[in-house]
Amino acid sequence: MDFAKRRERVRRALQRAGLDALLVSSPLNVTYLTGFTGDDSYLLFHRGGEVVVSDPRFTVQLGEECPEIDLHIRKPGVPLTSALARVLRWAKAGNVGFESDAMTVGGLERLKSAAERTTFRAISGIVERLRAIKDADEVAAIRTAVDCAQRAFGVVRAAMQPDKSEKRVADELDYQMRLFGARQSAFDTIVGVGPRSALPHCRPGVQPLSASGLVLIDWGACVGCYHSDLTRVVATGKIAAKLEHVYRVVLDAQLRAIAAIRPGVSCCDVDAVARAIIERAGFGSRFGHGLGHGIGLQVHESPRLAAGSEAVLRAGMVVTVEPGIYLPGVGGVRIEDDVLVTRSGSEVLTSVPKQWEDIHMAG
Repeated sequence: MDFAKRRERVRRALQRAGLDALLVSSPLNVTYLTGFTGDDSYLLFHRGGEVVVSDPRFTVQLGEECPEIDLHIRKPGVPLTSALARVLRWAKAGNVGFESDAMTVGGLERLKSAAERTTFRAISGIVERLRAIKDADEVAAIRTAVDCAQRAFGVVRAAMQPDKSEKRVADELDYQMRLFGARQSAFDTIVGVGPRSALPHCRPGVQPLSASGLVLIDWGACVGCYHSDLTRVVATGKIAAKLEHVYRVVLDAQLRAIAAIRPGVSCCDVDAVARAIIERAGFGSRFGHGLGHGIGLQVHESPRLAAGSEAVLRAGMVVTVEPGIYLPGVGGVRIEDDVLVTRSGSEVLTSVPKQWEDIHMAG
Protein backbone atom coordinates (compact mmCIF):
# COMPACT_ATOMS: atom_id res chain seq x y z
CA MET A 1 0.00 0.00 0.00
CA ASP A 2 1.21 3.51 -0.81
CA PHE A 3 1.58 4.92 2.70
CA ALA A 4 3.80 7.78 1.53
CA LYS A 5 1.00 9.05 -0.71
CA ARG A 6 -1.41 8.98 2.22
CA ARG A 7 0.99 10.92 4.39
CA GLU A 8 1.41 13.53 1.67
CA ARG A 9 -2.35 14.06 1.64
CA VAL A 10 -2.27 14.63 5.39
CA ARG A 11 0.58 17.10 4.94
CA ARG A 12 -1.47 19.12 2.46
CA ALA A 13 -4.37 19.15 4.90
CA LEU A 14 -2.04 20.47 7.61
CA GLN A 15 -0.96 23.33 5.38
CA ARG A 16 -4.56 24.29 4.78
CA ALA A 17 -5.18 24.19 8.54
CA GLY A 18 -2.16 26.40 9.28
CA LEU A 19 -0.47 23.88 11.59
CA ASP A 20 3.25 23.28 12.15
CA ALA A 21 2.67 19.67 13.12
CA LEU A 22 0.08 16.97 13.74
CA LEU A 23 0.26 14.35 16.45
CA VAL A 24 -1.55 11.18 15.34
CA SER A 25 -2.47 9.10 18.37
CA SER A 26 -5.25 6.85 17.01
CA PRO A 27 -3.66 3.39 16.50
CA LEU A 28 -5.77 2.81 13.40
CA ASN A 29 -4.72 6.12 11.90
CA VAL A 30 -1.08 5.31 12.61
CA THR A 31 -1.60 2.00 10.80
CA TYR A 32 -3.30 3.73 7.87
CA LEU A 33 -0.45 6.19 7.46
CA THR A 34 2.55 3.94 8.10
CA GLY A 35 1.59 0.26 7.89
CA PHE A 36 2.64 -0.29 11.51
CA THR A 37 0.24 -2.70 13.23
CA GLY A 38 1.42 -2.40 16.82
CA ASP A 39 0.12 -0.09 19.52
CA ASP A 40 1.27 2.45 22.13
CA SER A 41 2.94 4.51 19.41
CA TYR A 42 2.33 8.01 18.03
CA LEU A 43 3.10 9.47 14.61
CA LEU A 44 4.25 13.08 14.48
CA PHE A 45 4.08 15.12 11.29
CA HIS A 46 6.49 18.06 11.46
CA ARG A 47 7.96 20.48 8.95
CA GLY A 48 10.93 18.24 8.22
CA GLY A 49 9.08 14.94 7.81
CA GLU A 50 7.49 12.31 10.04
CA VAL A 51 8.64 10.36 13.07
CA VAL A 52 7.08 7.50 15.03
CA VAL A 53 7.49 7.69 18.80
CA SER A 54 7.42 4.19 20.27
CA ASP A 55 9.22 1.88 22.71
CA PRO A 56 11.72 -1.01 22.45
CA ARG A 57 9.03 -3.69 22.17
CA PHE A 58 8.32 -2.53 18.63
CA THR A 59 11.76 -1.60 17.30
CA VAL A 60 12.08 -4.66 15.08
CA GLN A 61 8.43 -4.62 14.02
CA LEU A 62 8.63 -0.96 13.04
CA GLY A 63 11.73 -1.67 11.01
CA GLU A 64 9.91 -4.42 9.14
CA GLU A 65 6.55 -2.74 8.61
CA CYS A 66 7.56 0.86 7.93
CA PRO A 67 11.32 1.06 7.32
CA GLU A 68 11.09 4.45 5.63
CA ILE A 69 9.81 6.22 8.79
CA ASP A 70 12.14 7.93 11.27
CA LEU A 71 11.91 6.46 14.77
CA HIS A 72 12.28 7.77 18.28
CA ILE A 73 12.41 4.80 20.64
CA ARG A 74 11.92 5.88 24.22
CA LYS A 75 13.96 4.16 26.89
CA PRO A 76 12.33 1.91 29.51
CA GLY A 77 10.95 4.04 32.32
CA VAL A 78 10.61 7.17 30.17
CA PRO A 79 6.92 8.20 29.99
CA LEU A 80 5.45 8.52 26.52
CA THR A 81 4.56 12.17 27.18
CA SER A 82 8.18 12.94 28.08
CA ALA A 83 9.38 11.28 24.89
CA LEU A 84 6.82 13.21 22.85
CA ALA A 85 7.83 16.49 24.46
CA ARG A 86 11.47 15.83 23.59
CA VAL A 87 10.59 15.10 19.95
CA LEU A 88 8.41 18.23 19.76
CA ARG A 89 11.31 20.36 20.98
CA TRP A 90 13.66 18.69 18.51
CA ALA A 91 11.20 19.30 15.65
CA LYS A 92 10.65 22.92 16.76
CA ALA A 93 6.91 22.32 16.58
CA GLY A 94 5.19 25.26 18.20
CA ASN A 95 1.62 24.90 16.90
CA VAL A 96 0.57 21.26 17.03
CA GLY A 97 -2.73 19.67 16.13
CA PHE A 98 -3.85 16.64 18.10
CA GLU A 99 -6.61 14.13 17.40
CA SER A 100 -9.34 15.21 19.78
CA ASP A 101 -11.37 12.06 19.10
CA ALA A 102 -8.47 9.80 20.11
CA MET A 103 -6.51 11.52 22.88
CA THR A 104 -7.87 11.44 26.42
CA VAL A 105 -8.21 14.57 28.51
CA GLY A 106 -5.68 13.16 30.97
CA GLY A 107 -3.20 12.38 28.21
CA LEU A 108 -3.49 15.87 26.80
CA GLU A 109 -2.97 17.48 30.20
CA ARG A 110 0.16 15.40 30.80
CA LEU A 111 1.49 16.32 27.37
CA LYS A 112 0.86 20.01 27.96
CA SER A 113 2.76 19.85 31.22
CA ALA A 114 5.70 18.12 29.56
CA ALA A 115 5.76 20.44 26.53
CA GLU A 116 5.02 23.83 28.07
CA ARG A 117 6.23 25.87 25.09
CA THR A 118 3.98 24.06 22.61
CA THR A 119 0.49 25.18 21.71
CA PHE A 120 -1.96 22.34 21.13
CA ARG A 121 -5.02 22.64 18.92
CA ALA A 122 -7.84 20.11 18.76
CA ILE A 123 -8.29 18.61 15.29
CA SER A 124 -10.98 16.13 14.26
CA GLY A 125 -11.41 14.01 11.16
CA ILE A 126 -8.33 14.88 9.07
CA VAL A 127 -7.24 11.26 8.68
CA GLU A 128 -10.74 9.79 8.91
CA ARG A 129 -11.89 11.81 5.90
CA LEU A 130 -9.03 10.33 3.90
CA ARG A 131 -9.81 6.84 5.16
CA ALA A 132 -13.42 7.11 3.98
CA ILE A 133 -12.26 6.87 0.35
CA LYS A 134 -10.48 3.59 -0.24
CA ASP A 135 -7.64 3.20 -2.70
CA ALA A 136 -7.28 0.16 -4.96
CA ASP A 137 -5.22 -1.76 -2.41
CA GLU A 138 -7.81 -1.21 0.30
CA VAL A 139 -10.67 -2.29 -1.95
CA ALA A 140 -8.72 -5.45 -2.79
CA ALA A 141 -8.21 -6.10 0.93
CA ILE A 142 -11.93 -5.69 1.63
CA ARG A 143 -12.74 -8.05 -1.25
CA THR A 144 -10.49 -10.63 0.39
CA ALA A 145 -12.27 -10.17 3.72
CA VAL A 146 -15.63 -10.58 1.97
CA ASP A 147 -14.48 -13.75 0.21
CA CYS A 148 -13.22 -15.22 3.47
CA ALA A 149 -16.54 -14.55 5.23
CA GLN A 150 -18.59 -15.95 2.36
CA ARG A 151 -16.59 -19.16 2.04
CA ALA A 152 -16.89 -19.75 5.78
CA PHE A 153 -20.65 -19.19 5.64
CA GLY A 154 -21.00 -21.70 2.81
CA VAL A 155 -19.31 -24.40 4.89
CA VAL A 156 -21.31 -23.65 8.04
CA ARG A 157 -24.64 -23.40 6.26
CA ALA A 158 -24.11 -26.75 4.56
CA ALA A 159 -23.50 -28.36 7.97
CA MET A 160 -26.47 -26.82 9.81
CA GLN A 161 -28.47 -29.33 11.84
CA PRO A 162 -31.64 -28.79 13.93
CA ASP A 163 -29.88 -29.63 17.20
CA LYS A 164 -27.10 -27.08 16.77
CA SER A 165 -27.36 -24.05 19.05
CA GLU A 166 -26.97 -20.40 18.15
CA LYS A 167 -23.58 -20.40 19.86
CA ARG A 168 -22.44 -23.53 18.03
CA VAL A 169 -23.24 -21.92 14.68
CA ALA A 170 -21.45 -18.72 15.70
CA ASP A 171 -18.41 -20.64 16.92
CA GLU A 172 -18.23 -22.66 13.71
CA LEU A 173 -18.41 -19.48 11.63
CA ASP A 174 -15.58 -17.90 13.64
CA TYR A 175 -13.48 -21.04 13.26
CA GLN A 176 -14.10 -21.41 9.53
CA MET A 177 -13.23 -17.77 8.88
CA ARG A 178 -9.88 -18.34 10.53
CA LEU A 179 -9.32 -21.47 8.44
CA PHE A 180 -9.96 -19.40 5.32
CA GLY A 181 -7.39 -16.79 6.34
CA ALA A 182 -9.04 -14.38 8.75
CA ARG A 183 -6.92 -12.91 11.52
CA GLN A 184 -10.09 -12.79 13.59
CA SER A 185 -13.82 -12.22 13.28
CA ALA A 186 -14.68 -8.65 12.39
CA PHE A 187 -16.96 -8.46 15.45
CA ASP A 188 -18.85 -10.80 17.78
CA THR A 189 -20.83 -13.01 15.41
CA ILE A 190 -24.60 -12.64 15.81
CA VAL A 191 -26.93 -15.65 15.54
CA GLY A 192 -30.58 -15.31 16.55
CA VAL A 193 -33.23 -18.02 16.27
CA GLY A 194 -36.94 -17.21 15.94
CA PRO A 195 -38.08 -14.35 18.21
CA ARG A 196 -34.44 -13.71 19.17
CA SER A 197 -33.77 -12.60 15.60
CA ALA A 198 -35.69 -9.45 16.54
CA LEU A 199 -32.72 -8.48 18.72
CA PRO A 200 -30.45 -6.56 16.30
CA HIS A 201 -27.35 -7.47 18.32
CA CYS A 202 -28.45 -10.83 19.67
CA ARG A 203 -25.79 -12.68 21.65
CA PRO A 204 -25.74 -16.34 20.60
CA GLY A 205 -27.11 -18.64 23.29
CA VAL A 206 -28.25 -22.22 23.79
CA GLN A 207 -31.37 -22.03 21.63
CA PRO A 208 -31.31 -24.78 18.97
CA LEU A 209 -32.07 -24.06 15.34
CA SER A 210 -35.09 -26.33 15.67
CA ALA A 211 -36.72 -23.79 18.03
CA SER A 212 -37.94 -21.85 14.99
CA GLY A 213 -37.80 -21.93 11.24
CA LEU A 214 -35.95 -18.60 10.99
CA VAL A 215 -32.32 -17.81 11.86
CA LEU A 216 -30.63 -14.42 11.47
CA ILE A 217 -26.84 -14.49 11.09
CA ASP A 218 -24.62 -11.38 11.07
CA TRP A 219 -20.91 -12.08 10.61
CA GLY A 220 -17.73 -10.74 9.07
CA ALA A 221 -14.03 -11.43 8.72
CA CYS A 222 -10.96 -9.35 9.51
CA VAL A 223 -8.21 -10.27 7.05
CA GLY A 224 -4.99 -8.39 7.60
CA CYS A 225 -6.42 -5.13 8.89
CA TYR A 226 -9.59 -4.87 6.77
CA HIS A 227 -13.12 -6.01 7.52
CA SER A 228 -16.26 -7.37 5.92
CA ASP A 229 -19.81 -7.31 7.32
CA LEU A 230 -22.71 -9.43 6.07
CA THR A 231 -26.16 -10.46 7.31
CA ARG A 232 -28.43 -13.17 5.99
CA VAL A 233 -31.60 -14.90 7.13
CA VAL A 234 -31.73 -18.68 6.80
CA ALA A 235 -35.00 -20.59 6.78
CA THR A 236 -34.52 -23.93 8.52
CA GLY A 237 -38.23 -24.77 8.48
CA LYS A 238 -41.62 -23.26 7.76
CA ILE A 239 -41.77 -19.49 8.27
CA ALA A 240 -44.97 -17.63 9.13
CA ALA A 241 -46.57 -15.70 6.27
CA LYS A 242 -46.08 -12.43 8.16
CA LEU A 243 -42.32 -12.95 8.32
CA GLU A 244 -42.21 -13.90 4.66
CA HIS A 245 -43.90 -10.56 3.92
CA VAL A 246 -41.39 -8.76 6.15
CA TYR A 247 -38.52 -10.47 4.36
CA ARG A 248 -39.76 -9.36 0.95
CA VAL A 249 -40.20 -5.78 2.18
CA VAL A 250 -36.67 -5.65 3.60
CA LEU A 251 -35.19 -7.15 0.43
CA ASP A 252 -37.04 -4.63 -1.75
CA ALA A 253 -35.83 -1.77 0.47
CA GLN A 254 -32.25 -2.99 0.27
CA LEU A 255 -32.21 -3.50 -3.48
CA ARG A 256 -33.71 -0.07 -4.14
CA ALA A 257 -31.27 1.62 -1.77
CA ILE A 258 -28.32 -0.07 -3.47
CA ALA A 259 -29.66 1.10 -6.84
CA ALA A 260 -29.64 4.69 -5.50
CA ILE A 261 -25.93 4.60 -4.58
CA ARG A 262 -23.65 6.65 -6.81
CA PRO A 263 -21.18 9.52 -6.42
CA GLY A 264 -22.75 12.83 -5.45
CA VAL A 265 -25.77 11.35 -3.66
CA SER A 266 -26.16 12.25 0.00
CA CYS A 267 -26.08 9.47 2.55
CA CYS A 268 -29.38 10.59 4.06
CA ASP A 269 -31.08 10.33 0.66
CA VAL A 270 -29.99 6.70 0.27
CA ASP A 271 -31.27 5.98 3.77
CA ALA A 272 -34.56 7.67 2.86
CA VAL A 273 -35.09 5.36 -0.12
CA ALA A 274 -35.08 2.24 2.05
CA ARG A 275 -36.90 3.90 4.94
CA ALA A 276 -39.77 5.05 2.71
CA ILE A 277 -40.40 1.51 1.46
CA ILE A 278 -40.44 0.10 4.99
CA GLU A 279 -42.68 2.92 6.22
CA ARG A 280 -45.17 2.41 3.38
CA ALA A 281 -45.38 -1.25 4.36
CA GLY A 282 -46.37 -0.19 7.88
CA PHE A 283 -43.12 -1.11 9.64
CA GLY A 284 -41.46 2.28 9.95
CA SER A 285 -41.29 2.14 13.74
CA ARG A 286 -39.60 -1.26 13.52
CA PHE A 287 -36.60 0.01 11.55
CA GLY A 288 -34.73 1.71 14.35
CA HIS A 289 -31.17 2.06 13.04
CA GLY A 290 -29.37 3.70 10.16
CA LEU A 291 -29.24 2.02 6.78
CA GLY A 292 -25.51 1.41 6.86
CA HIS A 293 -21.98 2.59 7.51
CA GLY A 294 -18.54 2.74 6.03
CA ILE A 295 -16.27 -0.26 6.44
CA GLY A 296 -12.50 -0.65 6.25
CA LEU A 297 -9.93 -0.60 9.04
CA GLN A 298 -12.94 -0.44 11.35
CA VAL A 299 -16.23 -2.27 11.06
CA HIS A 300 -18.01 1.04 11.58
CA GLU A 301 -16.41 4.14 10.08
CA SER A 302 -17.31 7.07 7.87
CA PRO A 303 -19.58 7.65 6.09
CA ARG A 304 -22.91 6.87 7.76
CA LEU A 305 -25.99 6.04 5.70
CA ALA A 306 -28.56 7.47 8.06
CA ALA A 307 -31.25 10.11 8.42
CA GLY A 308 -29.57 13.43 9.11
CA SER A 309 -26.20 12.40 7.68
CA GLU A 310 -24.94 15.23 5.50
CA ALA A 311 -22.06 13.21 4.02
CA VAL A 312 -22.02 12.82 0.24
CA LEU A 313 -20.99 9.57 -1.41
CA ARG A 314 -17.76 9.59 -3.41
CA ALA A 315 -16.14 6.99 -5.62
CA GLY A 316 -13.98 4.65 -3.54
CA MET A 317 -16.19 4.59 -0.47
CA VAL A 318 -17.27 1.15 0.75
CA VAL A 319 -20.50 1.02 2.74
CA THR A 320 -22.86 -1.56 4.16
CA VAL A 321 -26.52 -1.50 3.19
CA GLU A 322 -28.52 -3.25 5.90
CA PRO A 323 -32.20 -2.37 6.35
CA GLY A 324 -34.07 -4.36 8.96
CA ILE A 325 -37.50 -4.90 10.48
CA TYR A 326 -37.71 -6.25 14.03
CA LEU A 327 -40.97 -7.54 15.54
CA PRO A 328 -40.57 -8.23 19.28
CA GLY A 329 -41.72 -11.70 20.24
CA VAL A 330 -42.09 -12.71 16.59
CA GLY A 331 -38.79 -12.35 14.75
CA GLY A 332 -36.61 -10.01 12.75
CA VAL A 333 -35.16 -9.71 9.28
CA ARG A 334 -32.00 -7.86 8.26
CA ILE A 335 -30.22 -8.22 4.93
CA GLU A 336 -26.74 -6.74 4.59
CA ASP A 337 -24.22 -6.40 1.80
CA ASP A 338 -20.95 -4.51 1.37
CA VAL A 339 -21.12 -2.04 -1.53
CA LEU A 340 -18.36 -0.14 -3.33
CA VAL A 341 -19.21 3.30 -4.71
CA THR A 342 -17.81 3.40 -8.25
CA ARG A 343 -17.37 6.31 -10.65
CA SER A 344 -20.67 5.55 -12.36
CA GLY A 345 -22.72 3.88 -9.63
CA SER A 346 -21.98 0.99 -7.32
CA GLU A 347 -20.72 -2.59 -7.13
CA VAL A 348 -22.02 -5.10 -4.62
CA LEU A 349 -18.96 -6.89 -3.25
CA THR A 350 -20.92 -9.62 -1.48
CA SER A 351 -22.62 -12.42 -3.37
CA VAL A 352 -24.36 -14.75 -0.88
CA PRO A 353 -27.80 -15.45 -2.45
CA LYS A 354 -30.65 -13.56 -0.77
CA GLN A 355 -33.82 -13.99 -2.83
CA TRP A 356 -36.67 -15.58 -0.88
CA GLU A 357 -36.24 -18.82 -2.79
CA ASP A 358 -32.52 -18.92 -1.90
CA ILE A 359 -32.72 -18.73 1.88
CA HIS A 360 -34.35 -22.13 2.49
CA MET A 361 -32.22 -25.01 3.63
CA ALA A 362 -32.30 -28.10 1.45
CA GLY A 363 -34.33 -30.91 2.93
